[in-house]
Amino acid sequence: MDEQTRTVLVTGASRGIGKAIAVGMAKRGYDVVINDIERQRDALAEVAVEIEGLGRRALIVFADVSNKADVGRMAGEVRAAFGHLDVVVNNAGILICGDVEGLKEEYWDSVMGVNAKGTFLVIQSVLPMMRARKYGRIVNIASIGGKHGAPEQAHYSASKAAVMGFTRVLAQEVGVDGITANCVCPGIILTDMGRVNLNDPAVRKGWQDKTAMRRIGDPEDVVGAVAFFASDDAAFITGQTLNVDGGIVLS
Repeated sequence: MDEQTRTVLVTGASRGIGKAIAVGMAKRGYDVVINDIERQRDALAEVAVEIEGLGRRALIVFADVSNKADVGRMAGEVRAAFGHLDVVVNNAGILICGDVEGLKEEYWDSVMGVNAKGTFLVIQSVLPMMRARKYGRIVNIASIGGKHGAPEQAHYSASKAAVMGFTRVLAQEVGVDGITANCVCPGIILTDMGRVNLNDPAVRKGWQDKTAMRRIGDPEDVVGAVAFFASDDAAFITGQTLNVDGGIVLS
């Protein structure tokens, strides 16, 4: 770390992968802005307590990342509290399953709104802070679902593919300002959202058998990849996508 403690914003930080990233970055010396929607108030408060117990600052910001006004307000709160932002981790995401023929338009809009549009809005709001200091690390959480898809998840797969494409273009636009942009693609991870695929023991074993490591991932398995992309060790790496999937894409 430099003389000024670095600051990271993690969206969707109340549970699962987002919570693991927020706490993991605090362990690495970052002050952490933790974001989620209002109904996750109690869960975010618990994350804040954990971060502060590690000796780091935690700022809770409630915002719907698919809402431009909310996101703009969040960026303002970050600027007011810290004056700068070094790292943003776009983790907020939702999944509503449904086959293509029967999928409601509102479900398509909701998933694309949070997963894809939300990533865009957050980046758009924080880029001025990063460009002003000629430094920034952007880590977008996509999914292996955006690479190979899964039945009843067309809208989710499309949203995550969009995040990867967006990141590649973003990297080209912001590199001149000392900002990198990369993607992490988790595989099957044991989170509240991931349990949609894991509640059935037979289905769970099927996913385990498809991974080279023969196990389901934990949220903490994703933290190292995010921390690497956020670090100065990755200063010359941008526009890349890293699978954190136990080797499931190999099958």
